[in-house]
Amino acid sequence: MDSCVYDVVSNPVNETEETELDNVETKRIYLWRQMFVSSGVWSIYFVLGLGFGAPTVMIPQIRREANSTDAVTESMASWLTSVHGYGALPWVFLIPLLTRYVGRKIPFLIICLVTLISFVLFYFSTNTTHLLISAIMQGMLLASNMTLLIVIITEYSSPKYRGMFMIFESTIFFLGIWVANATGVFLQWKNIGYIAFICSLYPLTVVFWPESPYWLAMKGRFEECAASHHWLKGYDKDSQCELETLIDSQKQYIKMCEENKRNVAGNRVKFIYETISTKAFYMPMLISVVVMSMYHFSGKLVCTMYAMDLINQITGSNMTSSYGMLIMDIITIVGMLLGCILSKILKRRTLLLSSATSGIFFLYVISVYLYLIKYSVISENRYLSILFLTLFSVSISLGPMIMPSTIFGELICGRYQTPCLLLLTLFSEFLMATVLKISPFIFRTLSLPGAFLFYGMSASIFTVIVYKYLPETKDKTILEIENYFKDPVQRREDVKKVLLKGT
Repeated sequence: MDSCVYDVVSNPVNETEETELDNVETKRIYLWRQMFVSSGVWSIYFVLGLGFGAPTVMIPQIRREANSTDAVTESMASWLTSVHGYGALPWVFLIPLLTRYVGRKIPFLIICLVTLISFVLFYFSTNTTHLLISAIMQGMLLASNMTLLIVIITEYSSPKYRGMFMIFESTIFFLGIWVANATGVFLQWKNIGYIAFICSLYPLTVVFWPESPYWLAMKGRFEECAASHHWLKGYDKDSQCELETLIDSQKQYIKMCEENKRNVAGNRVKFIYETISTKAFYMPMLISVVVMSMYHFSGKLVCTMYAMDLINQITGSNMTSSYGMLIMDIITIVGMLLGCILSKILKRRTLLLSSATSGIFFLYVISVYLYLIKYSVISENRYLSILFLTLFSVSISLGPMIMPSTIFGELICGRYQTPCLLLLTLFSEFLMATVLKISPFIFRTLSLPGAFLFYGMSASIFTVIVYKYLPETKDKTILEIENYFKDPVQRREDVKKVLLKGT
């Protein structure tokens, strides 16, 4: 016995150091595996940014080459800018169904292939009709943003890294917009299609991914679920706890579904009503709608898509508008990267609300400043104008630009994922497309100062609602967040089940 004890404690310092080194190396391996999956999503999201940024520089170039604004009419220009959203609408219904019934890998592979074809058409286009068809095809990629890409990041990554991965996903989208703008300023616009095609090849590594452990659990394939989960997240205590909770939760859900099939076979309407009236279904969805609306009605995406026209109207200089657009885009991306860092330090609510409030403040400042210029109280200063726009961009980029996808992915309960994401994506794409489509009308009708005032007031209303209802989700598992939205009675029942299981 003494020798046994002696053998165990013979060199505790060295054994402890070796164990810590092994743990560090092991954790690094699982982090790299999660990044391997996430990087495929980031790459295709970068391509989406290229597609969004293309019209900003493509339309002026085509008009200059033809020496006529009729080469791209105002109506066609607004369609090329906004049609991605409308092109996404059919896929909003199809992708969630594919995601639910065939998994995450196959739909992602299909999206990558369609995106490749769309940019081949973009590169070889000879008229605006070809460009419009290419943009409509890219609608499938846009629809996948909330119906699939967020799901992949959420399900394949650990809670420790999930928020940072999803925020980086949003950042990489705007990096794509900047690369498209920079390419269009210094090179021929068709080079955007070449870059997009090359970047669309890397996501084809999806063939080497494991299937999502969450989807496998929902299908009752628990052994495959455990294998996938261990490959991605390892065997540590937190990972094992997450896996056990996931399997237990899905077993209960499958059992409940079987009971519901028997009980509601003749009363499907009642079952649907009970589902949509469940707090875990409607509260996350409504909060997500408000967060989404806060971002779109801040006017940041509008300012990005119509950057050259806006800066040109404010400063009256084509050269200033081109370089001002690139400078603002760079600063926006820096702000988003800073937001990624701050997301590791600050809570979700704190970062989102403080940055949104700051952005709204600068919207009001820009509005007042432009009104003073309009009524000749002060003279226009192009550097001050770009400074205010830059401060607004940085503020919005710290939170409202990068956090909506994180919030959607964390709030939506797994068992209601398909209907919630379908409705959310439908709303998001329609809202985005409509906001972009009507923005020229808003600027013409309200003028620039009135438009910025409109966006400031709209964003203020949504920010107050977010402040009241958004819960904190940082470093919480998906199941912990799901539990927050359960009714108190259901929560007590779950606690009793856990206690009974423990005994």
